[in-house]
Amino acid sequence: MRKTVAKATARDAYGRMLVELGRKYKDIVVLDADLSESTRTAWFAKEFPDRFFNCGIAEENLITIAAGLATCGKIAFASTFAVFGTERAYNQIRQAVAYPRLNVKIVCSHSGITVGPDGTSHQTIFDVALMRVLPNMTVLVPADAPETAAAVRAMVEYDGPAYMRLGRTPVRTFYEEDYSYKGRRQRFEIGKSIELRPGNGVAIICNGIMVAEAMDAAEALALEGIDARVVNMHTVKPLDQEAILRAAQETGAIVTTEEHSVVGGLGGAVAEVLVRGFPVPVEMVGVRDVFTYSGRDEELQRIYGLTSKEIASAARRVVERKRG
Repeated sequence: MRKTVAKATARDAYGRMLVELGRKYKDIVVLDADLSESTRTAWFAKEFPDRFFNCGIAEENLITIAAGLATCGKIAFASTFAVFGTERAYNQIRQAVAYPRLNVKIVCSHSGITVGPDGTSHQTIFDVALMRVLPNMTVLVPADAPETAAAVRAMVEYDGPAYMRLGRTPVRTFYEEDYSYKGRRQRFEIGKSIELRPGNGVAIICNGIMVAEAMDAAEALALEGIDARVVNMHTVKPLDQEAILRAAQETGAIVTTEEHSVVGGLGGAVAEVLVRGFPVPVEMVGVRDVFTYSGRDEELQRIYGLTSKEIASAARRVVERKRG
């Protein structure tokens, strides 16, 4: 595997792509909740001040104004921190965006535990669960900056509500800047996963910052004779059920991993597919059913088991369960 390196944050890629697409699509409007410097929507505001709306520290208004603009034919991007954009404005998202199926894109930064020292009040490990339970809602979790850029393009072309979570800090870049992997240009398609590594011993289904960790785990497992398939499930809803069932049938064992609670996130979504279609042993790597502490990003990943080491351990356990 090409060694991954820190290049840019996902929110940087979001800000740049908004500006690029804003030049092409005149119907794009961007809204923020007084956090535009942090979410990088300030870059769009600078170039298109007449298409940017700072709604202040009022996330409920942020969402309803975005919904109103969408009823006028606008492609509305609404951004803030993930904990505020989902939990504080949930009723507005349900009633004003998801229920009428309006073309609002909710793109929130500072998700997960890698918000780090901002602490529990600003960490959200529940947002994917909240968003994926809403009918009509699409849920995206890109792996890095290049995939974020590709996802924003796909969101503009998709007509309907969508939620995408982004991190705060620079993370290891997995894809090349043109969204290629191992020299092959990828196509970001909502609802279609990407198999990054073949394997028939166990399948690791991952997204977000855990994609790079999953690839590291697969390399470690290969040295032990365990052939691990790695699937980047960048879309949690609609889920790529075909890829999940194929992985279950061909490997007989599944590990899911995400920077999110194991309750209601990617792991739960995958398990729901398997229990109906092809039950196999499953291990879930994510934050247990707890509130998380403040700390440095890497420290928190170790404390809550969001590492390649824990993924490899889960893979060993699930392979043993399969054999047993």
